[in-house]
Amino acid sequence: MKKLETLEVEIVNPNAAGIDIGSRENYVAINDNKSDVVVFGVYECDHKALSDHLKQNGITIVAMEATGSYWQTLYHHLETAGFSVKLASSKTMKNPKGKTDKLDCLWLRKLLTLGMLEASFIPEPTIEKIRQFTRYRNTMVEERSACANRIQKFLHQLNIRLDVAFSDVMGASSLRILNAILDGERNADVLVELVEKTVKQSKDEIKKALAGNWREELLFLIKDQLMFCKSIDGSIERAEKQIELILGSIPSAPNKVDLPTLTKKKLQKGQYKINVSQLSYDYFGVDLMQIEGIAHNTVMSIISEVGRDIHKFKTAKQFVSWLRLAPNNKISGGKILSNRTPKSKNNLAIAFRNAANTIAQKKEGMLKTFFSRIAYRKGRGAAITATARKLGVIVWNMVMKLENYMPLQQADYIEKIRLNTIKNMQKTINKLNINTNELKFS
Repeated sequence: MKKLETLEVEIVNPNAAGIDIGSRENYVAINDNKSDVVVFGVYECDHKALSDHLKQNGITIVAMEATGSYWQTLYHHLETAGFSVKLASSKTMKNPKGKTDKLDCLWLRKLLTLGMLEASFIPEPTIEKIRQFTRYRNTMVEERSACANRIQKFLHQLNIRLDVAFSDVMGASSLRILNAILDGERNADVLVELVEKTVKQSKDEIKKALAGNWREELLFLIKDQLMFCKSIDGSIERAEKQIELILGSIPSAPNKVDLPTLTKKKLQKGQYKINVSQLSYDYFGVDLMQIEGIAHNTVMSIISEVGRDIHKFKTAKQFVSWLRLAPNNKISGGKILSNRTPKSKNNLAIAFRNAANTIAQKKEGMLKTFFSRIAYRKGRGAAITATARKLGVIVWNMVMKLENYMPLQQADYIEKIRLNTIKNMQKTINKLNINTNELKFS
């Protein structure tokens, strides 16, 4: 029997270590010996000891698994200490030998040593700061919405039906009436005069909505929740101010697309109050608000989740793949087994999906036509994903190529669809060897 040739494997990172992150312990492997794995705690002094252990053994590059939020403190500590740190997703490092803390850190080290580890995307420190404030602000917005729902529930129990009389229970007219009620006013004739003239409901209808049962315990809870809402509004305002200060301190983009004016869009409920249009234009050099469906919150998600580090994605395809908005083709034996889009909790992907949902409600536009075509063929869910992916491609092209958003005109887009349809029909005719004489048209 012919002797098999020895397979040589290239060592890409010889001075590598693997760290398995836990909530209470971190396992560190500096070589292939299981007995040499060292366990460290999670306090700052333990991070210092772990860093010293790596330096003493000549380690220069480290791989760690992204476990919850536990990795963040050690990641920043090691980066500050001068190590090159690669963060690996649990989905990219399944160990065929099984799963224990020691096996995981050994496997991480082996993958990193052989250059087979796919590192996760980590933004620059400035974007990390903006991301913290942005996510905190989003949490506060959600909390304020929950607070408004609680107030509405208490009003139902009082039989004060402001939700019927007004479109927004936390609107200006509703808040004036609520504050007057909490100050002791019960006369509907007095309360109805606090309503703004722009309200469509008649005064008689509003009076009926204000005939409640005035239970003291519920009024107390409403007052308490209103104070809570005011506190949340302050938190949102302060978070936005911090974001504005950080973005203002970043040097403007060296090259910008020349624009006569920036696109202005109406502020919706829950949108940023700071000048997102100007801040994002100075930051990227392009006006992302030109894109259909993209508004203040979506632009801030783009800045806080990727920022200028979008250049790390060499192609638009890589970018939407990271967003998990591209089909995940599984091919075996030359056949596509599945092409479903993978599930994702990526915050930017969610922002693009929300923008796609907004596009679905528009009356016209190239993206609206695109959405409608996909929705007709595959359903609304598939249309939202496909449109979100297209938005990701558009954003990447605008930022990377420094170009304005130039959508096709409606007539040109429909003509493009028509030509593609003819091309596909010709392919089918040639594939099935159909003679044109066989085609009959009524």
